[in-house]
Amino acid sequence: MLTVALPKGRIAKETLEIFETIFGDGFKFDDRKLILETENFRFLLVRNQDVATYVFHQAADIGVVGLDTLEEQGLDVVRLLDLRRGVCKVSIGMKVGEKLDLSKPELKVASKMVNITKRYFEERAVSVEIIKLNGSVELAPLIGLADMIVDVVETGTTMKQNGLEVVQDIMTSSTYLIANKNSYIAKKDEVLSIYEKISEVIKAENK
Repeated sequence: MLTVALPKGRIAKETLEIFETIFGDGFKFDDRKLILETENFRFLLVRNQDVATYVFHQAADIGVVGLDTLEEQGLDVVRLLDLRRGVCKVSIGMKVGEKLDLSKPELKVASKMVNITKRYFEERAVSVEIIKLNGSVELAPLIGLADMIVDVVETGTTMKQNGLEVVQDIMTSSTYLIANKNSYIAKKDEVLSIYEKISEVIKAENK
Protein backbone atom coordinates (compact mmCIF):
# COMPACT_ATOMS: atom_id res chain seq x y z
CA MET A 1 0.00 0.00 0.00
CA LEU A 2 1.23 3.50 -0.86
CA THR A 3 0.53 6.44 1.42
CA VAL A 4 -0.12 9.63 -0.55
CA ALA A 5 0.01 13.14 0.97
CA LEU A 6 -2.28 15.63 -0.76
CA PRO A 7 -2.68 19.35 -0.10
CA LYS A 8 -6.19 20.40 0.90
CA GLY A 9 -8.28 22.14 -1.76
CA ARG A 10 -8.14 22.22 -5.55
CA ILE A 11 -4.92 20.24 -5.98
CA ALA A 12 -6.26 17.33 -3.88
CA LYS A 13 -9.46 17.30 -5.92
CA GLU A 14 -7.56 17.36 -9.24
CA THR A 15 -5.15 14.61 -8.10
CA LEU A 16 -8.00 12.36 -6.97
CA GLU A 17 -9.62 12.90 -10.38
CA ILE A 18 -6.42 11.56 -11.98
CA PHE A 19 -6.64 8.48 -9.74
CA GLU A 20 -10.29 8.06 -10.76
CA THR A 21 -9.27 8.25 -14.43
CA ILE A 22 -6.62 5.56 -13.85
CA PHE A 23 -8.52 3.16 -11.60
CA GLY A 24 -12.14 3.93 -12.45
CA ASP A 25 -13.24 4.06 -8.79
CA GLY A 26 -14.51 7.04 -6.83
CA PHE A 27 -11.81 8.63 -4.68
CA LYS A 28 -13.57 10.99 -2.29
CA PHE A 29 -12.87 12.05 1.27
CA ASP A 30 -15.82 11.84 3.64
CA ASP A 31 -16.82 15.14 5.18
CA ARG A 32 -14.01 16.53 7.38
CA LYS A 33 -12.07 13.26 7.28
CA LEU A 34 -8.31 13.59 6.78
CA ILE A 35 -7.58 9.98 5.79
CA LEU A 36 -9.04 8.09 2.83
CA GLU A 37 -8.25 4.36 2.66
CA THR A 38 -8.72 2.36 -0.54
CA GLU A 39 -7.50 -1.09 -1.53
CA ASN A 40 -4.04 0.07 -2.66
CA PHE A 41 -3.70 3.57 -1.24
CA ARG A 42 -4.01 5.60 1.89
CA PHE A 43 -4.53 9.31 1.12
CA LEU A 44 -3.70 11.96 3.73
CA LEU A 45 -5.17 15.46 3.50
CA VAL A 46 -2.64 17.98 4.84
CA ARG A 47 -1.71 21.63 4.47
CA ASN A 48 0.16 22.45 1.25
CA GLN A 49 3.20 23.58 3.25
CA ASP A 50 3.32 20.23 5.06
CA VAL A 51 3.17 17.82 2.10
CA ALA A 52 6.93 17.65 1.51
CA THR A 53 7.52 17.31 5.28
CA TYR A 54 5.25 14.24 5.45
CA VAL A 55 7.04 12.74 2.44
CA PHE A 56 10.54 13.65 3.68
CA HIS A 57 9.90 11.96 7.05
CA GLN A 58 8.29 8.95 5.31
CA ALA A 59 4.90 9.51 6.92
CA ALA A 60 3.85 9.40 3.26
CA ASP A 61 5.55 7.52 0.41
CA ILE A 62 4.56 9.98 -2.28
CA GLY A 63 2.90 13.38 -2.37
CA VAL A 64 1.69 16.19 -4.59
CA VAL A 65 2.98 19.71 -4.01
CA GLY A 66 3.83 22.96 -5.80
CA LEU A 67 7.37 23.44 -7.11
CA ASP A 68 7.49 26.84 -5.38
CA THR A 69 6.93 25.13 -2.00
CA LEU A 70 9.62 22.52 -2.79
CA GLU A 71 12.10 25.22 -3.75
CA GLU A 72 11.28 27.25 -0.65
CA GLN A 73 11.60 24.34 1.77
CA GLY A 74 14.57 22.62 0.13
CA LEU A 75 13.72 19.17 1.54
CA ASP A 76 15.55 16.22 -0.01
CA VAL A 77 12.81 14.30 -1.84
CA VAL A 78 12.61 12.68 -5.27
CA ARG A 79 10.88 14.88 -7.86
CA LEU A 80 9.12 12.37 -10.06
CA LEU A 81 6.82 14.24 -12.41
CA ASP A 82 5.47 17.66 -13.35
CA LEU A 83 1.67 17.25 -13.22
CA ARG A 84 1.16 20.50 -15.20
CA ARG A 85 -1.52 21.70 -12.84
CA GLY A 86 -1.72 24.73 -10.59
CA VAL A 87 0.61 26.66 -12.91
CA CYS A 88 1.64 30.00 -11.47
CA LYS A 89 4.66 32.25 -11.17
CA VAL A 90 6.70 33.56 -8.27
CA SER A 91 7.17 37.22 -9.08
CA ILE A 92 8.38 40.55 -7.77
CA GLY A 93 5.61 43.12 -7.37
CA MET A 94 5.96 46.87 -6.88
CA LYS A 95 3.64 49.86 -6.79
CA VAL A 96 2.30 50.67 -10.25
CA GLY A 97 4.73 52.90 -12.13
CA GLU A 98 7.76 52.04 -10.00
CA LYS A 99 10.77 50.44 -11.67
CA LEU A 100 12.95 47.65 -10.31
CA ASP A 101 16.35 49.20 -9.60
CA LEU A 102 18.72 46.67 -8.06
CA SER A 103 21.49 49.24 -7.64
CA LYS A 104 19.59 51.07 -4.90
CA PRO A 105 21.05 50.65 -1.42
CA GLU A 106 19.02 49.09 1.40
CA LEU A 107 16.21 47.52 -0.57
CA LYS A 108 13.47 45.95 1.52
CA VAL A 109 11.52 42.96 0.24
CA ALA A 110 8.44 41.49 1.95
CA SER A 111 7.61 37.85 1.30
CA LYS A 112 6.50 34.59 2.86
CA MET A 113 9.00 32.88 0.50
CA VAL A 114 12.17 33.89 2.27
CA ASN A 115 14.55 31.32 0.75
CA ILE A 116 13.48 31.80 -2.88
CA THR A 117 13.76 35.57 -2.37
CA LYS A 118 17.16 35.31 -0.69
CA ARG A 119 18.54 33.08 -3.49
CA TYR A 120 17.26 35.37 -6.24
CA PHE A 121 18.95 38.46 -4.86
CA GLU A 122 22.13 36.65 -3.76
CA GLU A 123 22.59 35.32 -7.30
CA ARG A 124 22.53 38.93 -8.47
CA ALA A 125 24.88 40.05 -5.68
CA VAL A 126 22.21 42.45 -4.40
CA SER A 127 21.97 43.15 -0.70
CA VAL A 128 18.37 43.25 0.52
CA GLU A 129 16.55 43.14 3.81
CA ILE A 130 13.91 40.42 3.68
CA ILE A 131 10.84 40.91 5.86
CA LYS A 132 8.94 37.66 6.41
CA LEU A 133 5.16 38.01 6.31
CA ASN A 134 2.69 35.14 6.45
CA GLY A 135 -0.09 36.77 4.47
CA SER A 136 -1.42 40.00 2.90
CA VAL A 137 2.06 40.80 1.59
CA GLU A 138 0.52 43.25 -0.91
CA LEU A 139 0.06 45.66 1.97
CA ALA A 140 3.80 46.05 2.62
CA PRO A 141 4.72 48.44 -0.26
CA LEU A 142 1.54 50.45 0.23
CA ILE A 143 2.40 51.42 3.80
CA GLY A 144 6.16 51.75 3.34
CA LEU A 145 7.12 48.53 5.11
CA ALA A 146 8.92 47.30 1.98
CA ASP A 147 9.96 48.51 -1.49
CA MET A 148 8.64 45.38 -3.18
CA ILE A 149 7.13 41.96 -2.56
CA VAL A 150 7.87 38.45 -3.78
CA ASP A 151 4.71 36.40 -4.06
CA VAL A 152 2.90 33.68 -5.97
CA VAL A 153 0.96 35.12 -8.91
CA GLU A 154 -1.73 33.24 -10.81
CA THR A 155 -3.66 35.94 -12.62
CA GLY A 156 -2.17 39.11 -11.10
CA THR A 157 -5.62 40.30 -10.03
CA THR A 158 -4.79 40.55 -6.32
CA MET A 159 -1.77 42.72 -7.07
CA LYS A 160 -3.73 44.95 -9.46
CA GLN A 161 -6.55 45.41 -6.97
CA ASN A 162 -3.98 46.63 -4.45
CA GLY A 163 -2.20 49.07 -6.78
CA LEU A 164 0.76 46.80 -7.50
CA GLU A 165 2.10 45.22 -10.68
CA VAL A 166 4.54 42.45 -11.58
CA VAL A 167 7.94 43.89 -12.48
CA GLN A 168 9.91 40.63 -12.72
CA ASP A 169 9.15 36.91 -12.75
CA ILE A 170 11.48 34.77 -10.63
CA MET A 171 10.24 31.28 -11.48
CA THR A 172 7.34 29.32 -12.93
CA SER A 173 5.76 26.79 -10.63
CA SER A 174 3.36 23.88 -11.11
CA THR A 175 2.31 20.83 -9.14
CA TYR A 176 4.82 17.99 -8.79
CA LEU A 177 4.56 14.34 -7.84
CA ILE A 178 7.29 13.66 -5.27
CA ALA A 179 8.52 10.55 -3.43
CA ASN A 180 10.37 9.75 -0.24
CA LYS A 181 13.90 8.54 -1.06
CA ASN A 182 13.62 5.34 1.02
CA SER A 183 10.12 4.56 -0.27
CA TYR A 184 11.42 5.04 -3.80
CA ILE A 185 13.86 2.18 -3.16
CA ALA A 186 11.76 -0.05 -0.86
CA LYS A 187 8.53 0.29 -2.86
CA LYS A 188 10.08 1.00 -6.24
CA ASP A 189 7.65 -1.16 -8.26
CA GLU A 190 4.58 0.46 -6.70
CA VAL A 191 5.99 3.98 -6.98
CA LEU A 192 7.07 3.55 -10.60
CA SER A 193 3.76 1.89 -11.50
CA ILE A 194 1.73 4.88 -10.27
CA TYR A 195 4.27 7.29 -11.79
CA GLU A 196 3.88 5.66 -15.22
CA LYS A 197 0.08 5.59 -15.02
CA ILE A 198 -0.12 9.27 -13.99
CA SER A 199 2.44 10.15 -16.64
CA GLU A 200 0.23 8.58 -19.33
CA VAL A 201 -2.79 10.62 -18.16
CA ILE A 202 -0.75 13.86 -18.27
CA LYS A 203 0.61 13.06 -21.75
CA ALA A 204 -2.88 12.27 -23.06
CA GLU A 205 -4.18 15.60 -21.70
CA ASN A 206 -1.40 17.57 -23.35
CA LYS A 207 -1.53 16.00 -26.80
